[in-house]
Amino acid sequence: MSYTEQEVLETIRMVETEHLDIRTVTMGIHLDDCRADTLAATKQKIRDKILRLASRLVPVAREIEREIGLPIVNKRLSVTPIAHALPGFEQAGYVEIAMQLDELAEQLEVDFLGGFSALVHKGMTPSAERLIDSLPEALSVTNRVCSSVSVASTKSGVNMDAVYQMGQTIKRIAEKTANQNGIGAAKLVVFCNPVDDNPFMAGAFHGFGEPDAVINVGVSGPGVVLSALKRLQPGADFGTIAETVKRTAFKITRVGELVGRKAAGRLGVPFGIVDLSLAPTNAMGDSVAQILEAMGLERCGTHGTTAALALLNDAVKKGGAMATSYPGGLSGAFIPVSEDNGMIAAVEAGALSLAKLEAMTCVCSVGLDMIAVPGDTTAETLAGFIADEMAIGMINKKTTAVRVIPVAGAKAGDMVEFGGLLGRAPVMQMVPFSSEQFAKRGGRIPAPIQSLTN
Repeated sequence: MSYTEQEVLETIRMVETEHLDIRTVTMGIHLDDCRADTLAATKQKIRDKILRLASRLVPVAREIEREIGLPIVNKRLSVTPIAHALPGFEQAGYVEIAMQLDELAEQLEVDFLGGFSALVHKGMTPSAERLIDSLPEALSVTNRVCSSVSVASTKSGVNMDAVYQMGQTIKRIAEKTANQNGIGAAKLVVFCNPVDDNPFMAGAFHGFGEPDAVINVGVSGPGVVLSALKRLQPGADFGTIAETVKRTAFKITRVGELVGRKAAGRLGVPFGIVDLSLAPTNAMGDSVAQILEAMGLERCGTHGTTAALALLNDAVKKGGAMATSYPGGLSGAFIPVSEDNGMIAAVEAGALSLAKLEAMTCVCSVGLDMIAVPGDTTAETLAGFIADEMAIGMINKKTTAVRVIPVAGAKAGDMVEFGGLLGRAPVMQMVPFSSEQFAKRGGRIPAPIQSLTN
């Protein structure tokens, strides 16, 4: 892969003034050969394999940072969904596995480890049920372990028993970590149509069709895209905006593939994918909401926001797909409220509501992400909230997700601090009417007619 002098100079400018970074280099590792006869022996095999494959991940990433002068913000691990790779343990056993994974992540200096997960979109095995039951304890006693649970897919429909169980589980996790504003719930994602090669947290896991180990890269550059749009002539039409975003995404992705291939080569594992997503941070100007406002919206959330986000998401995918033969992950635009100053400002101004965010998830990469809600929100209301988002993913054949955080003692309009990458979030108003009878019906919402593709 060769670069022109102009590309190098553009990249330097992007890093210095426009917040360009590699958001994450994530190593995925299979653990399905680590199940042994006892819990102690299984934990030892997990330790041996992760240390063997990932001991050089962080040093190599830092070496590449110095070499090319580009920040790699996060170094992460993902593992095969634990409920299925390591079946047969009791609830306490899964808590022990989570604690060991957390210790390994700390020892290796990785920021997060994903894959303490279960796939239950069509039904639940005993191991998956025990792992889900372990989540309140596991996510309250660990710092770096992240979890995801798949409860829906276009092929299988929506498992409403699992949806209700996740509503109850999120409540218990938030209560267990109430002294930290419910931060345990920020490490849990509920999915429809999850992907096997997602490098972003908290939803990353290493899929069963993946190699034994692999390097996936998540690029990011809302600030770069925003700067490019601000340089356009006033009144530029939407075709010009789309072309500008596409060209910018191409440049960002080229850098991501360079980093991914260097890391994979030095670690002796295959290169997997580049996730093309625009993932915002709380840095000034590093905002997806402000990109939408640069298209002419007074505030993100006003009429026209969904159309602007659809253009952005599509242009990012088109530009990134031209820059790499291996796009993957979620690839598009993320709209996490707590991690985007523009989104926070829009909520505070009254422009952006949960209803509008839900509409936006029809055209963005993922879904309702990092949403803080009042601590007295019921499990049934959370289940209805999750079910709506799962239905959007199921019908539209796309990945959707929910990461919602009930904050003890908080009411709508309050601001809560999570710290670090997770930022701060305005507590959003939930609809005050009950979803209880709906949530408790159980069973499975059947797969849509779109699922009959064979």
